[in-house]
Amino acid sequence: MRASHGGDATADGNLPLEPDRFVGRSAELTELARALDASRLVTVTGPGGVGKSRLAAHAAALSAPPDGVWRVELAAVRDPELVDFAVVEALGLTDHTARLPREALLAHLTDRQLLLVLDGFEHLVEVCASLVAELLGRAPGLRVLAVGRRPLELSGERVVALAPLGEDEAVELFADRAAQQGVALDEDDPDVRELCRRLDGIPLAVELAAGRLRALAPGELLARFDDRFRLLAGGRRDALPRHQTLRTAIGWSHELCTPQERLLWARLSVFAGRFDLEAAEYVCGGDGLPSDSVLDVLSELLAQSVVVREMTPTGMRYRMLDTIRAYGADWLEATGDAARLRRRHRDWYLGLATWCELDWFSPRQGEVAARVEAELPNLRGALEYCLTEPDETHLGQYLAGSLWFYWAGCGRLAEGRHWLEQAVQLDAEDTANDQSRLKALWVLGYVAILQGDTVPALAALQECREEADHAANPTAVAYAEHRTGCLALVTDDMPRAETLLRSALDRYQQIGELNSNVLMGQVELAMTRAFQGDLADAVKLCEDVRRVCEDHGERWTRAYALYVLAYVAWSDGELPLARDLLADCLGSAHGFRDLLGSVLAVELLALVTAAEGDAAEAALLQGAAGGMWPSVGLPLFGSAYYNAPHELCEAMARERLGDERYAECVREGARLGREEAVARALGPSRSLDAVPVPRGPVRPTAVSVDMRKPAASPTRKGGETAG
Repeated sequence: MRASHGGDATADGNLPLEPDRFVGRSAELTELARALDASRLVTVTGPGGVGKSRLAAHAAALSAPPDGVWRVELAAVRDPELVDFAVVEALGLTDHTARLPREALLAHLTDRQLLLVLDGFEHLVEVCASLVAELLGRAPGLRVLAVGRRPLELSGERVVALAPLGEDEAVELFADRAAQQGVALDEDDPDVRELCRRLDGIPLAVELAAGRLRALAPGELLARFDDRFRLLAGGRRDALPRHQTLRTAIGWSHELCTPQERLLWARLSVFAGRFDLEAAEYVCGGDGLPSDSVLDVLSELLAQSVVVREMTPTGMRYRMLDTIRAYGADWLEATGDAARLRRRHRDWYLGLATWCELDWFSPRQGEVAARVEAELPNLRGALEYCLTEPDETHLGQYLAGSLWFYWAGCGRLAEGRHWLEQAVQLDAEDTANDQSRLKALWVLGYVAILQGDTVPALAALQECREEADHAANPTAVAYAEHRTGCLALVTDDMPRAETLLRSALDRYQQIGELNSNVLMGQVELAMTRAFQGDLADAVKLCEDVRRVCEDHGERWTRAYALYVLAYVAWSDGELPLARDLLADCLGSAHGFRDLLGSVLAVELLALVTAAEGDAAEAALLQGAAGGMWPSVGLPLFGSAYYNAPHELCEAMARERLGDERYAECVREGARLGREEAVARALGPSRSLDAVPVPRGPVRPTAVSVDMRKPAASPTRKGGETAG
């Protein structure tokens, strides 16, 4: 037996020269080099087209073992009995004896130190695992770098799971391959970046797209992207057959799946983004795939890199790259089962939203917020299905309304309004007495109020009240009255606001309603009392809310109660107490991503800071708040009452700093991001301009603003828009 290094082989191995520049992957190369140093068997896994072979070849070339790097391409080997022969051939061995090829391999490898790269073994897992186990056991100088879509599952194996490229690296690769076509790209071009995002950062897809730049500009590629598999065809002629088009690259994985694995792959395509095991079992189980088999089949798809697993704050979750999901969606459509799967998907997320709404008023409020955030792509999919399919409108209205706590409490006012407006505009005549539509109407009114958009808010609430009266629905009447009272509050009609809010609270008590909304009504009533000068009554109402919230583990409404209590503490000159209450309020609101609660707290903290004598820091916080308001809506609702603390703070700061320095500090605050702004508001930072102010009620002699009376409002008079 002798080694015959013919063709492209040399004494250092048979790795082909790289055809073009290797782009990015510095972190992955480092990880792979460490894995090769630590283990004699390393397997690079990942979905089709993600760049496993290229990364492995590049890392192998850098490793330089004494007897070289030898690559075995197994993709074209269909018969398991030919694997040993393929390795013998790759090593350039010639053996005229009667020995079996494995014996020849063992004899050749026993005293050598080399790296064997087994590329594309996924369809030959069992025989490759057997071969590698025996070779490693008998050849101490051998290391194996396996490349496939699943691990070999051998003892001592180190698995390096390769993810797609990050956006910057994908753009760099796209630009590099475009240059090969003679096309110069601007890496900051939004179309280029969006295209790389839509391609999931899959190197194969990026390279195939770059090949189209001879005929199409990036923007034109984007316009045709819905038919990605037809578009991204026609790769290099010298590429492996399974890498010449995106469809065949992914189809290679599909061919290796069992019928049940293909079925689950197709059904999982109904999920948008991540999903958990319970959702997969419910949505995908049954009709040829028992629910109790989903876990086992899912595990196989994980092993084959069709599905990836991620640990998230809400637990273990799974996802497919969008390109792989799209391939499965095509198969699902072909089976004729897509409509049924979308209904099951809708049913699961409808149930999830119902559970989350009920659990919002509990100690699990934070978990609920995180769960809905994690499930938002799927909830959007369910909403879209309900609002585009005939006879599903009422379920879309129910779903959009049930998520009120997320729209209002977790920083999603604009998106909530988008879905709610769509929901209530559909089939209005046919569902006039439907409770789901009534709920969607008052939630729409609530969201519009928080955005400071009073006219649409009033229209939605009036429609809700009229239809609720007609349907004799006491719950909808109570909510419509409550939110109309809230509208009167932010439009500065305090007497009307107080009347409506007290009436709504009475109605809630009569029907036995107690939740975050009901308690928020009591906080809003307290605000009307504070604005009218009855601070003691405001404190009494909010302390009661605080107690009930703490009894139930409720933190969101509690934050607003603390805001009112802080307002009263500031009014009474108790600045340390006001700061402590606002810090607690801001911490909770920011934790929920409640932009409205956060910015109100920052506004009032600015006033407390000014009262403490730090005019520069107060101006900076006002600038930070000003930068946050555009993400919420109309600053301070356009309300003279809510705006009075802001005006007082500005007047105090300008008096201390002068106009030029004040404007400079505001600009500095406006440059802060949201996280930085909250950290600044909660932190102990104080500027050199700070001058202590004696404790006690703050009434600067040069500024006369009575917080119990509204400042002049340029946009509205009290009550005119409250209805």
